[in-house]
Amino acid sequence: MKTENAVNPDLIAERKKCTFNTLELTHLLDGGAKKTEERRSREKFFLEDPQLQSKVPLEYLSHKEKYEEAVRKACIIFQKVQELQNEGRGGMDNFREILGGQLGSAILKDGNPLTLHYVMFIPTLMGQGTLEQQSEWIQKAWNCDIIGTYAQTELGHGTFIRGLETTATYDPAKQEFVLHSPTLTSYKWWPGGLGHSANYAVVLAQLYTQGKCHGIHPFVVQLRDEETHQPLPGIKIGEIGCKLGMNSTNNGYLGFDRVRIPRTNLLMKNNQVLEDGTYKKSPSSKLTYGTMIFVRVVIVQDAAHYLRKAVTIATRYSAVRHQSEIKPNTGEPQIIDFVTQQYKLFPHIATYFAFQYSATWLWDVYNNVTTELEAGQLESLPELHAIACCLKAVSSADAAQGVEICRLACGGHGYMTSSNLPSTYGLVTAMCTYEGENTVLLLQTARFLIKMWQNRNKLEKLSTVKYLGNDLNKNRPFERSVDWIIHALQQTAARKIELANRHINERVRNGKVYEDAWNESSIELVAAAEAHCRAFIVETFRNTVNGLEVSTELKIVLVQLLNLYAVYTALRLTGDLLRFTSITGNDVDTLQGWLEELLALIRPNAVSIVDSFDIRDEVLGSTLGASDGRVYERLFEEASKSPLNSEPVNKSFKLYLKPFLKASL
Repeated sequence: MKTENAVNPDLIAERKKCTFNTLELTHLLDGGAKKTEERRSREKFFLEDPQLQSKVPLEYLSHKEKYEEAVRKACIIFQKVQELQNEGRGGMDNFREILGGQLGSAILKDGNPLTLHYVMFIPTLMGQGTLEQQSEWIQKAWNCDIIGTYAQTELGHGTFIRGLETTATYDPAKQEFVLHSPTLTSYKWWPGGLGHSANYAVVLAQLYTQGKCHGIHPFVVQLRDEETHQPLPGIKIGEIGCKLGMNSTNNGYLGFDRVRIPRTNLLMKNNQVLEDGTYKKSPSSKLTYGTMIFVRVVIVQDAAHYLRKAVTIATRYSAVRHQSEIKPNTGEPQIIDFVTQQYKLFPHIATYFAFQYSATWLWDVYNNVTTELEAGQLESLPELHAIACCLKAVSSADAAQGVEICRLACGGHGYMTSSNLPSTYGLVTAMCTYEGENTVLLLQTARFLIKMWQNRNKLEKLSTVKYLGNDLNKNRPFERSVDWIIHALQQTAARKIELANRHINERVRNGKVYEDAWNESSIELVAAAEAHCRAFIVETFRNTVNGLEVSTELKIVLVQLLNLYAVYTALRLTGDLLRFTSITGNDVDTLQGWLEELLALIRPNAVSIVDSFDIRDEVLGSTLGASDGRVYERLFEEASKSPLNSEPVNKSFKLYLKPFLKASL
């Protein structure tokens, strides 16, 4: 047995192999040395607060106890955020880390019941409310005088928001809207914090005035009394129950029985209803989608964060775990020495970097487009929406798959709750369906791509689709380079878009209405959107790495990771490349050989790369991934915390087992 402060000698040996400065990479990922210092200070401020410690491991609490503990911690967390703001240390970074996939999930491992208050309720008030409405609501929300959520999804409708059934009918005599849930399927279902935490909500409902439906609009609705927290008359509200993960988020249901709200509770920055019921439409209906785009931008960042936690856990464990023999009678090697294990782990380390750089690009573009929207410029919004949709879909799906592969890479111990891999998987796989189911989002991207294909002479200002203007008949000879892979991926995406467009047109010519032709071509459309997104991610990774000013030693490692992600992506799409480019079977063999070379090159630095993520042990929350590598000691320590180990004989022995055994005799 090692002493408590000892570090596993395998990890010590791995760290001595490092060829670059790990702190330089930490600073790079944080955005500079000052950002690293701020993050570490913030983590210390939250993680070392005794009030935010749990006395009993989360997995041993009941569903009700998990929620109550989450509310307790959430209130303390946001009080501390306000404390930072009062000291002049506030800012977006505090909220992104507390609500996102790193610091927040360390404190509240199964979700935060107040997340939607900050991620969707307040942003919707800011984006959809008039100046008067903002002055009325935002200060209350920011000071937590009220707690809000965002009620869009219904029991019978999710991503297809035009199909929502909740109605808001205007009564000009009283200047009020009457909210009603006409069917069971019209009940709001899924909003985080709705069950018992929030007392207000932004509710999406079909707006009726002067006998006409004007589609989905956002309304601010009070759900509970501000003093007693009792549901208001006509409000039917509760929690939806246990889920695969995120069981502390307090997801709820909400029904309305002719609930009246003032006319001014319609958020009217973009569309208005006058006192007499006259409807005034915004110049663009697209302005109402700002909140959803914002959340999809955040999801890409969170997907990267969850994935890097998983690869850190699995990589460190793989350096500590010894298993089987590569050659007879040579002892059991570290499992990280098996090439199959490297193939499970290293591409996902590279994927984290790819997603991180894509998320940074998306965040910057989102902020630029938001500024343009405020000035009435809408030209960039469709492209932002399209790339946000497919990035959300691809990053969440790949991160979920990556976390699961990391869990499997840890063998049986990865199945333990204390590894934190099952919980991480539960959090990240939820992303695949919330804020837009992935297939539906890819189809939204495809709709944009088809439109761009049909207007290829107007691509100059659209950076993500410029390649569609390339000559598809001009094949670039194969070469072992990232540039060639990007070209091949773009050519594949373009040919898939062209083919889907052609098949839609053929079906229309054969008598299908366009909508049916689209549906019958949707498998190809989804594949085209995914190919477009993968080409974009590799290109963004390359552009970012090429533009970095770092040491030669670190640049070598980053280029290796870039190369690995590119070739890994190409080999995942081997069938497409053979179909749509000039690549041959021999070229595929070359790519496979390149991938294996890259695994060997990254192997000495693998542990140091994940060390550079600088994730505190409290954030990892894993017996397998702690920085000291004391895997077996930590597994045993966690096992001792089980309530079943608090006594040598459980009462079930006398009640059931002993009578059963005696009867069997």
